Amino acid sequence: MDIPLTEQENPRTSEIASLPTIEVVRLMNEEDARVAEAVNAVLPEVARAVDAIVERLRAGGHLFYTGTGTSGRLGVLDAAECPPTFGVSPDLVQGIIAGGYSATYRATEASEDDREAGARDLYERGVTEADAVVGIAASGRTPYTVGAVEHARALGAFTAAVTCAPGSEITRVVEVPIVAAVGPEVIAGSTRLKAGTAQKMVLNMLSTATMIRLGYVTGNRMSNLLARNTKLRARAERILSAETGLSETDAHLQLEHAGGDLRVALVMNKTGCSREEALRALEETSGIVQRAIETLSTKDARRESNSS
Repeated sequence: MDIPLTEQENPRTSEIASLPTIEVVRLMNEEDARVAEAVNAVLPEVARAVDAIVERLRAGGHLFYTGTGTSGRLGVLDAAECPPTFGVSPDLVQGIIAGGYSATYRATEASEDDREAGARDLYERGVTEADAVVGIAASGRTPYTVGAVEHARALGAFTAAVTCAPGSEITRVVEVPIVAAVGPEVIAGSTRLKAGTAQKMVLNMLSTATMIRLGYVTGNRMSNLLARNTKLRARAERILSAETGLSETDAHLQLEHAGGDLRVALVMNKTGCSREEALRALEETSGIVQRAIETLSTKDARRESNSS
């Protein structure tokens, strides 16, 4: 029987169960160091996927992650982080996991064997040809995930896969396979380890690079950060100060005047508009700060031209 790379035994850790604790964790750290190398080897594929995802999202589509077990949980996690980090709608990036929401905190392994369920869950979530779907499967052969991306591609949606198994089934059914071949795990088959780390790194790149390309980052700052707690409010004030040159006190007051919304504060400060005007401009530009600023600046220029 052909054993996937992710299921094979690792000769470097064959005696790990009999080693002192310090040697156990040292071995784990040595194996983890191989993950970044594996991800580095697939950066061109990651970039291709990002560009295709950006194209779909700019045209009004959505990004869906789909997977089972650890892979599915990582997709749900990455999707959940996008709204607070980039100020986007929770609908823009969505995670779909076999077994539903409860599978994010309680293992439901049997659900991964249902190929039709993968397609059905995408259908129920409303996936169309306008969207992008990323299947996440360490072994690359999980029926649920393969069925999901097959369905998505048949619809005409863009499809990519994040896997750690070269030549696996999922690599043959998607447009862009991203194969971070991290090798056998420290504990044979426990793909929550190196494979999970590699998948997390790739998903970070997919979502973050996509949001950068869409305009939700200024410089290296989260200009669309949603300041919904004390820590994030302080961060928003620091970003506002760095972007505008305001003092800490003035940044605090400006954020208050903007209703606690960093996006609104930035637009108000850089254009001199009212809060209501800033809100309208952001609504017209999908919440992208720079585009809102440009829109208001263009309108001001037109008014000046017409009055002269």
